[in-house]
Formats: sequence, structure tokens, C-alpha cells
Amino acid sequence: MSSHIKALQERRANIWEQAKALLDAAEARGEDLTAEEEATYQTLNTDLDNIDARAKQLVEAEARNKDALAAFETLLAKPETVTRTAPEATGRDSEVRRWARGEARDFTLEKPQNVNFRDLVKGTATAGGNTVPTTFYGQLMAHLIEVSGVMMAGPTVLNTTSGETIDVPVTTAHSSAALTAEGVALTESDPAFAKRSLSAYKYGVLLQASSELLTDTGVDLEGYLSMQAGRALGNAFGAHAITGSGTNQPTGIVTSASTGKTGGTGVTGAFTADDLIDLFYSVIAPYRNSTSCGWLMRDASLGAARKLKDSQGQYLWQPSIQLGVPDMLLGKPVYTDPYMAAIATSAKSVAFGDFSQYFVRMAGGVRFERSDDYAFNTDLTTYRAIIRADGLTVDQTGAIKVFAGGAS
Repeated sequence: MSSHIKALQERRANIWEQAKALLDAAEARGEDLTAEEEATYQTLNTDLDNIDARAKQLVEAEARNKDALAAFETLLAKPETVTRTAPEATGRDSEVRRWARGEARDFTLEKPQNVNFRDLVKGTATAGGNTVPTTFYGQLMAHLIEVSGVMMAGPTVLNTTSGETIDVPVTTAHSSAALTAEGVALTESDPAFAKRSLSAYKYGVLLQASSELLTDTGVDLEGYLSMQAGRALGNAFGAHAITGSGTNQPTGIVTSASTGKTGGTGVTGAFTADDLIDLFYSVIAPYRNSTSCGWLMRDASLGAARKLKDSQGQYLWQPSIQLGVPDMLLGKPVYTDPYMAAIATSAKSVAFGDFSQYFVRMAGGVRFERSDDYAFNTDLTTYRAIIRADGLTVDQTGAIKVFAGGAS
């Protein structure tokens, strides 16, 4: 592990200790944070988020770069390079070339017809300035956006080559036995079954760039376009994976989840430590003990959860000290997704449960294709990225539950 990554870990642990000290001091006084302390706490909280984001970038960067290079080597048709040999200089042309190289002092050249002569100067771009090299920073600086995190929560992913409907059989009730007296007929108790269907909804994005830009650019523009396409597809599907209606689109995790805990009134939908503990135990032990069990909320909600303590004064949130390992809340990993609802009255702002019971169906993988013919008349190179996907919680008996803010 590089010294830079170790430094990030140490800085993260130090910031968290400072944040805890502020909260503990306010609790000892029996008061809320002062305005100055709240501002400091929010700054520390932002620093934690920034370090987390940087750590994720370091973990993902190398793999992303390798994947992008491999994809482009396979999918992008490289134009054939044709080497042209200049014709042999003869006659008057040879005389001009010798003069241009400084081998002849002067020569006489008759002015040809239909030709405009211009002075070449650096100050005018089209008259020579564009031939002067400019020092260029060879990396495109892209602004950052939040991206879907539902796939990090550990859903079950089904990869299929085609897009026909997949029916997943599930149980909705189990058989039950009963104490039976001697000589009395046994009571029939059959399990109940249902089926869930996974389709293949298409998500796509089209990107275009001029051939000149692709040839002359000083940055890895094709790599940037592939990253943009992947991010766009992930966000489009990710939004539906959280709150999709199930009608002509995937069914979201929150859409099919039952409510495990409803918050109190007068707090504009905010949750307390007791609310999260109640939500935790509203999910039965077989799901709660699963290795795929965890929390899902947006970043701002996680900021609120970081302040909470249980009745023994212990923080519910435990920061991860290992790179690439998520933080813990009540001993379960926490994942963030921008499409989870913000804290508000009646809003379902936190999901908890066994996310392996959410099935994501990917039909045919990710298609990333290039065409030099689609916009032939404008000399544009066109890229398109397409996925066919669906999502559904197959076990809807209580594998995943949500916290809903109080009604008022």
C-alpha cells in the first residue's frame, strides 16, 4: 500500500476523532452543538466524505483504466494509416525548396493566376498563429457527479445472452406443523408459491465527436467518452433500481419493500438512534445475518446517522479503517445512493436488509459500439452504449425494509 493511501487512512481516523470530540463535548454540556461547533462538524463531515470519495477513486481508477483500454482495443476500429511519399522535386519546385531550406539566397518566381498571397504572422491565428505549438496539460479535468451505488450493495446479478422474460419461482408461505392428539387427522398445510418476472428494458446513450477532434486531441477523449457512457447508463438504470414503478421499467428496491419503522412526529421525517435500531430488528434474523445485509441511504442521511448514539452512549456508526471496505452502522455495511429519498416527512429515506434478494437481470452485457458511417456527411464519429436490464426484489416477504419519516 502506498504512503499516500496510508496517509489518507490516518487523516480519516484523525478527522473522525475530532468529530466525535465535538459531539461528546456537546452531550456532556447537555446542549446541542453551537453554531460554531456545527459549522466545524459539517466541515469535518465534508472532509470525511471527500476522503472516502478519493479512496474509492484510487481503488477503482486502475481497474477502470484497464477495462477501458481493453474495450477500446476490441471495439474501436482503428483507421488505417497511409504513408504518403512526397513527389520528387524537379524544376522550379526544386528551386523553391532549396530557397526555403536556405541553400539559395534568392530566386525569381512568376505570380500564378488565381492565388492570394498573405503574410504569415504569429499574431493572427489563421495566418500562421495556429502553427505555433501551445503547451497543453494532457489530462481532461472533468467535474464530478454523484452516481448510482445500488450495485455496490450486493444484489444478485443474472447475466443472460438474450432478453426473453425470466420467471423466478418464489415461496410466499411455508408449511406449518401443529400438535395433534392421538387418533386425530393431521391438518394439511401446503407451502404457497408465486413467481416474479424479469424482463429486459433498454437503456441507451449516443455520443458524437468530430474525426478531427479524435485525431488531434491531446487527451484520451475516447476513454473519457466510454466513462461518460457507462456513468450515464448506470445512473439511468440506478434511478429505477431504487424507485422504479415496475410498469414498463424495473421495480425499485424501495418500491417493493415493506415499512419496518415509521418515525415520530414533529421532526420533519428525521430518524433517531432508536428508529434505526428498530428498523434493524424489523428484518428477521435469517436475512439480518446474511453477508449481503446492509444499509442504503443517500450521503446527507449518512451524515445524520453519524451523529447518533445508542442508550449506552456508543456511536451507531463505525468508520472503516480499511481501504475499499464500507463503513458500518450497527455492524452492517453502509452504501450510499443519490436516488434514495432525502430525509422528509413520509419519505422512505433508509433501506435495510438482504440486498441479495434484489435480482438485477442483464441481457447481452454492455454494448459499446462505434460507427464512422452514421454521420458520414458531417464527418462525425458516433459512439453508442446500450444495456438491457431489469430489477426486482424476488423475496418480498420482508427481506428488505425501509424507514419512513413521520407523517407530520
